[in-house]
Amino acid sequence: MEPTKKHQRYQRLFDQIQSLILKSSNNPLSNMATINAVLHHKMDTFFWTGFYLLHNGKLQVGSYQGALACINLAKDTGVCWAALNQKKTIVVPDVHNFPGHIACDSRSQSEVVVPVRNKQGELVAVLDVDSDKLN
Repeated sequence: MEPTKKHQRYQRLFDQIQSLILKSSNNPLSNMATINAVLHHKMDTFFWTGFYLLHNGKLQVGSYQGALACINLAKDTGVCWAALNQKKTIVVPDVHNFPGHIACDSRSQSEVVVPVRNKQGELVAVLDVDSDKLN
């Protein structure tokens, strides 16, 4: 998909998610489930979408859609920890070229991880999206 069309598609998804969440309760679990459902069902190249929650210094799987997930992610390893430690979104066009990548599913070819902050600005989770396509 060309970059302009991809950006437009992401913007439509963002608008839809924002609209749904603003109408919902302030329940973070409900919001995470809604985000997962929209991304998982609207993006045909995403085979796994989910949140890993930071709890007592560990990243543990939270709400997700897709195949079985890794329950706990080894500290400071993989894309999820990199995004959390660097406090920024990480886009990995080819996971096989990412040092320390954690392969929870052999279909994973590319990955995007977005750090999540609570209302106080504290890092509390990451949104992890895996694709079976490169880039």
